Amino acid sequence: MPLANREDRTTVASGRGSADSVLFGAMDPVAGTAEHRGPVEVRARAPGKIILTGEHAVVHGSAAVAAAIDLYTNSSLLLRPAGPGEGGGAGSSAVELDLRDSGLTFSWPCSRLRGALGEEISANPGAPAPCSPDQLAAIARLLQDQDIPEAKIWLSAGLSAFLFLYTSILGCRPGKAVVSSDLPMGAGLGSSAAFCVSMSGALLTAAGAVSVGAHRGAEGWEVLEKGALELVNQWAFQGEKIIHGKPSGIDNSVSTFGKMIKFKKGELTNLESRNPVKMLITDTRVGRNTKALVAGVSERASRHPDAMASVFHAVNTISEELSSIVELVAEDEIAITSKEDKLAELMEMNQGLLQCMGVSHSSIETVLRTTLKYSLVSKLTGAGGGGCVLTLIPTLSSNIVLEKVTRELESHGYRCFKVEVGGRGLQVFRG
Repeated sequence: MPLANREDRTTVASGRGSADSVLFGAMDPVAGTAEHRGPVEVRARAPGKIILTGEHAVVHGSAAVAAAIDLYTNSSLLLRPAGPGEGGGAGSSAVELDLRDSGLTFSWPCSRLRGALGEEISANPGAPAPCSPDQLAAIARLLQDQDIPEAKIWLSAGLSAFLFLYTSILGCRPGKAVVSSDLPMGAGLGSSAAFCVSMSGALLTAAGAVSVGAHRGAEGWEVLEKGALELVNQWAFQGEKIIHGKPSGIDNSVSTFGKMIKFKKGELTNLESRNPVKMLITDTRVGRNTKALVAGVSERASRHPDAMASVFHAVNTISEELSSIVELVAEDEIAITSKEDKLAELMEMNQGLLQCMGVSHSSIETVLRTTLKYSLVSKLTGAGGGGCVLTLIPTLSSNIVLEKVTRELESHGYRCFKVEVGGRGLQVFRG
């Protein structure tokens, strides 16, 4: 979906990008050629995301607000020299992927990749392009060589995205990627997008295809320049399409650029949160069928068009008002409390409207009741029907209250994460 790209706008990656606008020069002769090179090591991390307001209604034309959170997926990449004995086998003549959280490692000999992909291997990091049907079929054959546990067969889509991104950006250069994540998978926090963004960032940095901006954090993490981030975003979107089919592009955009964004009818506007916003995320561990939930809202809208139009209009108003509030500067405790009270009220209203849409769940209602006992406001985030719930943590809230509510929520078998909202997007570390 082509979008406006102004100073305060960001584009949802959805197609081919121009190499001229993102490359900072000729390919690095150390990182960008396929032979006679020493090891190159890069790390990249990309955040997950939450939907603050507007889920479901956004499909029907309302505005929604999403934000990055400080839970990350980390991808490290060690490229090895391409030696003369690159005929097959594992180790230095292979492409390896270590999924640290799953305890699984996969390996493809470079000779096997060349044999399977043939002409489909054409490393061109500056020109993101969709995975062709022939590429996808070849990658599926490569996955047949791997021993993927039946209980984790869902990993196949992520493995396919990895192989596509790796070979498209680096060709068949031997290397090992290691991935770990703070994000629960399948909980609506953008774990697949964070994987695609962090992996694309690591691959493109190793290829010498992106330049780093001036900012370097205390721990050595660097932020890429805007044009480089656009390139990462476009590649990550191609990976997301392999995993999800027809993603909106919102998850990878938030993970790439960070901060907060308002999106409406395909257009994204960057928001600057002027004060820290902290949330408690509760993962109910209840799986949900996003497609069925989205369809259910559409069916309800077709049965009650006028009533649901009013619901969607109300959600749009909430998202627009929340967008304005987060950009206000609160300079003292009274102003901060007033600002947070307004945010809490908008979240509470949005949750009520989500219940009207029919996407709540008994587990979500348990979280709402539990947090309300401590005078805290919560709402579901994402598709609903289970998944995750957000609870606003007021600045002046005591740690004792937070510990108590967390313990009570965890007693139901839920997982809790305290996060800061609206932080940085993709960062890289070159060791």
